[in-house]
Amino acid sequence: MGTALSAFAAVGLLISGCSTGGTGTRDEGAAVTSPVEPGAPTPPRASAPAPARTVDAVALLRKDPAVSPRVKADLKPCGEDAYPVDTSYGNLTGGTAPDLVINVMTCGDSVGVGTYVYRERNEGYQNVFATEEPAVYATIDRGELVVTQQVYAKGDPLSFPSGEDVVTYSWADTKFSERYRVRNDYSRAVGNGEGAVPAPTVTSHD
Repeated sequence: MGTALSAFAAVGLLISGCSTGGTGTRDEGAAVTSPVEPGAPTPPRASAPAPARTVDAVALLRKDPAVSPRVKADLKPCGEDAYPVDTSYGNLTGGTAPDLVINVMTCGDSVGVGTYVYRERNEGYQNVFATEEPAVYATIDRGELVVTQQVYAKGDPLSFPSGEDVVTYSWADTKFSERYRVRNDYSRAVGNGEGAVPAPTVTSHD
C-alpha cells in the first residue's frame, strides 16, 4: 500500500512539472545570445566621380594649336555672348575627371564644323580627338564617343544631304579606336529628300 502511494505521488509531481503554467521542462527560458565574431571589414564605397567643373570652351579652343584657323574664325558670337559652341561633360577615357566634348557650329544654319575631345591632364586639358569635317557632331553615349557626319553628293543642298555616317569610338591604349560604323542613305522619295532607308549598313571593327 505504501509503495503504491509513493508511486502515485511521484506521477503527480511529474505531471505538475510538465504543465504549461509552470517552469518545468517545456519552458525554454530566455534565448542565449552567442558572442558575435568579428567579420571581414566592410569594403569602402567606391568614391563618386569628381563633379564636372565648368570650362570656358571658347578660350580652350582658341589657345589650342590643333584647332585650325578656319574653325577659330567661326569662334565669334552669333548674338550677345552667345557662341555657336556646344560642350558635353562625361567619362570617355576613364580618368578621374569628366572629359569634354566640344562641337563648333556655324551661326546661320548650325552646321557642325569641328568636333574635339579634351582629357584633363596636369590641371589642364589635352586634345585627344579632333575632326574638322563639314556637318560633323559628336555626343557621349554610355561611355563611348559617337560622331555623326552628314554625307553630301554633288549638287546636294546644305539642308538635304544624301546620307550620314555614324561612327562609334572607344578609348583604349591612350587613344580612340573605331568600333562601329553605320551608313544611313536618305531616301529621295519623300518630300525634298528627307527620311532614311530602314536598313543601314553596319561595319564593326571589334
